[in-house]
Amino acid sequence: MTDSKQIMELAKQNNGVVTTAMVVEAGFSRGSLKYLSDTGRLERTSRGVYTLPESWEDEFVSVQSRYKRGIYALDTALFLCDLTDRTPLKFRMVFPSTYNLSNPKRDGILCSGAKEPYYSLGLTELITPGGNAVRGYCAERTLCDILKPRNHTDVQIVTDAFKRYASRKEKNIPLLSEYAGILKVEEKLRSYLEVLL
Repeated sequence: MTDSKQIMELAKQNNGVVTTAMVVEAGFSRGSLKYLSDTGRLERTSRGVYTLPESWEDEFVSVQSRYKRGIYALDTALFLCDLTDRTPLKFRMVFPSTYNLSNPKRDGILCSGAKEPYYSLGLTELITPGGNAVRGYCAERTLCDILKPRNHTDVQIVTDAFKRYASRKEKNIPLLSEYAGILKVEEKLRSYLEVLL
């Protein structure tokens, strides 16, 4: 099987999306991607992201492949964790505190920086509506983040997110409490949990 055929197969296995990083990791040359794009067998949706012509662009994947150090957070992570029905109008991401935020801000991403251990606290793999994996904060970390006053999350969104979380089978209350302690939102968390549990 030729490199081109194998790359096309890789894209099919990955919901119609293939990235330069995936191709290089699989041992194929970047030139094969350019060839497939030039011949119309793949469409370049953004830098380093290619899709099959018949598939939709997954914006979550495109943004994250452009900003590899970014982690989906707050309302974007709520959406990816299925804790809200509201599709985010703008993506929210957290970057390392030393990261230059001018490019993501110019691209309309609402972003902030965080130092360790806060940057990687609760980092997990989330699945986009298109079925692709991206990096984001877990439900427990996100619920603690939306309780912080500086994040200005609408009370209705917070209440709805906690109701959805409380009705889940796979909720992890000890982890939620641990993160609340680290992020200093124990009081607010307690008031929500007393009502819902």
